[in-house]
Amino acid sequence: MSAHRVLVLNVVGLTPALLRSGSMPRLEACAGQRLLRPLRPDLPAVTCSVQASMLTGARPSQHGAVANGWYFRDLAEVWLWRQSAALLQVPTLFERWRAAHPGSLTAQVFWWWNLPSRADISVTPRPTYYADGRKGPDIHAHPAALRTRLRQRLGEFPLFQFWGPGADIHSTRWIADAALDILQEERPGLTLVYLPHLDYDLQRFGPTHPRALAAAAAVDAEAGRLLDHAHAEAIETVVVSEYGITPARGALFPNRALRRAGLLAVHAARNGALLDPGCSRAFAVCDHQCAHVYVAGAADIPRVRSLLEDLDGVERVFDRSAYASIGLDHPRSGELFAVAARERWFAYPYWDGEDVEPDFARTVDIHRKPGYDPCELFLDPRIPFLRPRLALKLLGKKLGFRTLMNVIPLDTDLVRGTHGRLPDSPEEGPVWVGSPELLPRADGVTAANALSRLA
Repeated sequence: MSAHRVLVLNVVGLTPALLRSGSMPRLEACAGQRLLRPLRPDLPAVTCSVQASMLTGARPSQHGAVANGWYFRDLAEVWLWRQSAALLQVPTLFERWRAAHPGSLTAQVFWWWNLPSRADISVTPRPTYYADGRKGPDIHAHPAALRTRLRQRLGEFPLFQFWGPGADIHSTRWIADAALDILQEERPGLTLVYLPHLDYDLQRFGPTHPRALAAAAAVDAEAGRLLDHAHAEAIETVVVSEYGITPARGALFPNRALRRAGLLAVHAARNGALLDPGCSRAFAVCDHQCAHVYVAGAADIPRVRSLLEDLDGVERVFDRSAYASIGLDHPRSGELFAVAARERWFAYPYWDGEDVEPDFARTVDIHRKPGYDPCELFLDPRIPFLRPRLALKLLGKKLGFRTLMNVIPLDTDLVRGTHGRLPDSPEEGPVWVGSPELLPRADGVTAANALSRLA
């Protein structure tokens, strides 16, 4: 069954517990008027994997998005946060919608797999990386004229409020404004909108902190504006989330253990020790509470597995014989896949002993770090006179000087919320909210079937 027009809101981090916290009256009312169901995410329960499953109706073993990033073996490089929908190895919801509704447009607003997208209309962040080392805010949009229109009407996309220590409600509000503009002007039949705000303070402070509840109220207001428009235009709505964020109390460092064991190699570059994956016998691509571990030689697999299992805080290590059962049986997966225990998570740092810290370690640099780094949400509290020094650095950048923005801490104890493992209870996991007609027919809602009845 398919409604004539459908709006899908991905309120990342939304859980039944948050819906019932009293901080989200608009979304709570929406759930009360429709069906509320727990959603079983894929493993790993991370952005790129779960969004790919929702978009394709398949699991990572079929669509290939086995994490937020992985080891590209033919390039001997670790790449995270790739955006191309061409990396998805099965068709998406957009193709199915167009087949079911010829002439009806589709729109993808900040959902992942969006550069390029398979939707008719798309908007996503695309920073400008200048030749002199500066990074400027910008977006990519298709058709190209949409970028000009949105920038004229809404102003510059607040990139530095989308991720990093300055991440706040302003980026989510801009996304909501952009979605409303597209809904009014292009009137797409299917619109997918990503509202990321809960990701920030829930990771910074934990899911029950007052700051987290304030963030819930802020994103509820933005979702409410979109729900109001949908109601006025008789647009069917579905609300989903990818994962729930649970408390964090300590990081694990598998790469440092592999380095000490002589299995992980580094290149002693002039800007510090760089992971040398092509020359490593084993290394981990750390991604929240999960890690793909790549082992060059089969003979080393038992040793690496034993080393990982001996780390305090590792709950389980899977090998390829178990991958089919967890939906990760794909060539992009590592030879081993590690899952952290509750409240623990995997930190990417690999340098150890006499290795020199790489120059990007204390910066916001999601593409050069060979793993996810939630410390990028913080400014280093140990830097004296941090705010004045940061202001001088920003001034230097605006004047065209090369300036290293090395203001991010390495203290992983600052991180108080995490995700990636499967939820221990439905109350702290993701949700599906929608009408009975759009509820998946299967027994329970999963990431792969959450949007299956839209087309």
